[in-house]
Amino acid sequence: MNSSFLRRSTKVLAGFAILGAALCAAAQQTYKVGSVLSMTGPAAFLGEDMKAGMELALDEINAKGGVNGKKIEWFFYDAESQTQKGLSATRRLLTQDKVEMIVGGGNMSGMAIAMLQLTEKASVPFISTEGSMQIVTPVAERPWTFKSTVDDDQVLERLADYFAKKGIKKIAMLADSSGFGQSAVEQWKKVAPARGLEVVYESFNPTDTDMAPQLNKLKAAGVQAIVCWTVTPAGVVAMKQAKTLGLGEIPFIHSYGFVDKRYMDLAGDAAKNVLLVSVKFPVGEDLPDSDPAKPRILALNKNFEARFKRRPNQFAAQTYDAIYLAKQALEKGGADKEKVRDALRGIRNYNGVGGTFNFSPSQHSGLSKSDLVLLKYEDGRFRLADYQ
Repeated sequence: MNSSFLRRSTKVLAGFAILGAALCAAAQQTYKVGSVLSMTGPAAFLGEDMKAGMELALDEINAKGGVNGKKIEWFFYDAESQTQKGLSATRRLLTQDKVEMIVGGGNMSGMAIAMLQLTEKASVPFISTEGSMQIVTPVAERPWTFKSTVDDDQVLERLADYFAKKGIKKIAMLADSSGFGQSAVEQWKKVAPARGLEVVYESFNPTDTDMAPQLNKLKAAGVQAIVCWTVTPAGVVAMKQAKTLGLGEIPFIHSYGFVDKRYMDLAGDAAKNVLLVSVKFPVGEDLPDSDPAKPRILALNKNFEARFKRRPNQFAAQTYDAIYLAKQALEKGGADKEKVRDALRGIRNYNGVGGTFNFSPSQHSGLSKSDLVLLKYEDGRFRLADYQ
């Protein structure tokens, strides 16, 4: 076989390869986004609303023409509150579905942390909708991971501001043993000394049904306020037993992970005077008109109720925001994952329903303590208790 024939053959094959790649690119008429949430098992309590928030955002975006003229194609898997199933779903999204990005980490911080090991290795952008700041820190080790929720240290700084206003110096931290609870414990140990707070620590298991031993210790210690950190029904047990054990006269404050009407209704009279630190979303109607989050919150409330026949909670809000953050990144980055990551890093002053998002190469959680308020529960709904 002569050399000229080989050269011509090589050029023809190369041309076919280039043409094939171009046809494949042209054939991709969608952007692929994958999500993992827990719709069954213990974490399903949050999963229903979180999935609904995503569905609403995706339908809104696609109804308006999608992103850059392309619809978002959504791949969704139920992790069933099991980390191994969450990891299996993540592998499928990465290797079979070949998504541009993943939004949602199983509505469990521990699962999100496990998932990011796979997304980081694959260099695929991941927007977690879970709480723990360990999901995005240290940023140098998680360059592809972002979060649509506020970091624990910002929540604790907001609480420290409130305690300073009220002259409270000695507090209790009653946290569950999950990644969510223990991440907050670690942050209190950094925040408290700098803010002149003495903290008494007690822990419990997410499935506990009796917290009298821990609460009696806190009573004996003479704490001036109790901060409870959990997303499980054990938080209702703590509320009820605190009242019966004579701790009802001091502030009892739940974290943002407990802002759910169902928990408050389960607590009954024990929910009276309980405070919750939260993003502004649950009390959008109570916000001043000058707050940039208010119009988007009111719009989401209206659209969500029209579709799902119920009011959305902040868990729906954080997934709704996450999908819109993904949209912004895809608009700039397209199918180039590195450009999508850089676009996420570059988001500034985005007014979402959870607050105003600002990311940077060194900050992969977009919210700050200025996006947080304190709530109370009255007459079957959350109301604003402390704005600034």
